[in-house]
Amino acid sequence: MRDPKYYFSIESFPLFQGIESVWDALAGLSSYLKGLKLGVIEIEIPEGVYLENPHLISIGKGTVIEPGAYIKGPALIGKNCQIRQGAYIRENVILEDGAIVGHCTEVKHSILLKKAHAAHFNYVGDSILGQECNLGSGTACANYRLDQGKVSVWIDDKKVETGLHKLGVILGDRSQIGCNSVTSPGTLIGKDVLCYPCMHIQGSIPSNSKRKLKQQFTQDI
Repeated sequence: MRDPKYYFSIESFPLFQGIESVWDALAGLSSYLKGLKLGVIEIEIPEGVYLENPHLISIGKGTVIEPGAYIKGPALIGKNCQIRQGAYIRENVILEDGAIVGHCTEVKHSILLKKAHAAHFNYVGDSILGQECNLGSGTACANYRLDQGKVSVWIDDKKVETGLHKLGVILGDRSQIGCNSVTSPGTLIGKDVLCYPCMHIQGSIPSNSKRKLKQQFTQDI
C-alpha cells in the first residue's frame, strides 16, 4: 500500500513518477509547482473572486469560479473545475480537470485528481483525492497530530514512518467518505472503498471494501 498505483490510475501524473511511497508526492508538491510557469488564466474572473499572487495561479478553460471564492497561489487549476462561493484554496494546490471545491471548503497543500469532489463544508489538508472520489458534507481530513509529532501510517499491521509533520488522507479512485466523518492524520484508503457517515476513520483500508458503524438507539420513557 505504498505504491501510488494501488490508489490511482493516472500513472502519467508527474508527481507519481519515481517515488517509492505515495505520500512522497505531497513532499515534492511545492517544488513541483515552483518549477512550473504559472499565471496562465484562461477564464474571466468574476467580480468578488479574490486571487492572491495571481502570477502563481493558472486556471484552465471552462472552470467556473463563483463570487466569494479565495484562491492563494501557487495553485494549478485545470479545465471544467468548479470553485464555489466561500471556497478557500491555499498555497500548493493542484486541481485536475473537473474537480470541485465547494462552499465553505478549504483545500491546502493537496492534490485533487480528475473529477474529485470536496463539495460541501470540507477540510482537505496535505491530502490526495483520487479520480471520481467524493467527500460527504462536513468531512474533515485531519493532517496534524495533537502531540505535534511526525505522522506515521499503518501498512500490513506495521507502523511506517513518513517523515512528514503533516499528512492527511490518501483516498483512492472512486472511493467515498460519508457525511460528517473525520480521517486521522496518515489515513490510507484504497480504490472503490465506501466509508459510511459519521465515522472516525484511521489506519489503512484496502481497496474494494466497506466500513460502517453499528449504532444502537434507546428510547427514554
